[in-house]
Parts: sequence; structure tokens; C-alpha cells
Amino acid sequence: MGERRTRNLYVIRLGKSVLDDRKFMERNPHYRRRIFFGKPCVYVGQTALDPEARFRQHKSGYKASRIARKYGRRLMENEYEHLNPVPDSEAERREEDLALRLKRKGYAVWWN
Repeated sequence: MGERRTRNLYVIRLGKSVLDDRKFMERNPHYRRRIFFGKPCVYVGQTALDPEARFRQHKSGYKASRIARKYGRRLMENEYEHLNPVPDSEAERREEDLALRLKRKGYAVWWN
């Protein structure tokens, strides 16, 4: 039998200067118009690594998302720890589910 592989979801809080990023705002046109203004801007991802190690990679520029590298401030463990680990086969779907759930709560969200 093969070894079951798992991944970890993670959420990075982004600095407010991301609101000046045209592409970020194109993906989040609801953000300024809703009563939720003030909810954080976040990046949602998934990784085979520990989320802290992946965050360090983003910040150092290694296999980094431009948004996470430039605007990432810190991990928001309370938004993802209870969801980990996830089976490799479900990681992409669960990443999107988490991103959409945060968006419905009023967060401005970037994910790939």
C-alpha cells in the first residue's frame, strides 16, 4: 500500500497596502462597498510543508506568490489550524472552500 499524502492549508494576513494593488482589488470588488470593510485582507494557500516554513518561503521569494511576498505580514492560525491536515487529493478543493468561506465573511481574499 502507498503512503497517504497530506497537505496543510494556511492563511496569511496581508498589509493594508494590498488595497492599492489593482489585480487584488479586481478580485475583491465587493470589499470597499460592503459593510464588512475592516475585515482583514488575506492570502489562502496549501502546502506539503509546515505553514510557518511555507510563509518563510513566500517572504524570501522562493516559489512565492507575488501577493504573499510583497504584502504578507503573519499567519492567521485560528483560521486554518483546525482544518489540517487534509488529504492531498482534496487539498485544492478545500483551499478554495476556505477562501470562499472567508470571502463570504467579508474578507478580501487572494488564492491561486
